[in-house]
Amino acid sequence: MSISKDKMMYIIYVNNQGKSKLFYEKLLGYKPILDVQGMTEFQLSDSVILGIMPEEGIMRILENKIPNPAHANGVPRSELYLFVDNPDEYYSRLVKAGGTGISKTELRNWGDYVAYGSDIDGNILAFAKDKY
Repeated sequence: MSISKDKMMYIIYVNNQGKSKLFYEKLLGYKPILDVQGMTEFQLSDSVILGIMPEEGIMRILENKIPNPAHANGVPRSELYLFVDNPDEYYSRLVKAGGTGISKTELRNWGDYVAYGSDIDGNILAFAKDKY
């Protein structure tokens, strides 16, 4: 048994699916590949999908057996570290789309040029250009 390297989905929980969909459309510059009640999906690469799920959706799926993510609104609960050609451009897009800029692009001690911000739910977004 092994983990598929051909397809991976990263799902974040959001307060308002519609607002988050619009935010990510502006940030990424394209429409989702799926947008139905309870899930919006953006194709980030050939093998990686970003899923956006309402907080109440995951509570329903897991039968209220987890702490309610809505109780942590605005608290960073994840980080999406995206390698992009121009971190400064994505940082600007994030702010224009309604996100919060946290740290402009700079060379980090691990060698990547990275800018940090957060989406409208407080999830951390990093826009990186690696040293290679």
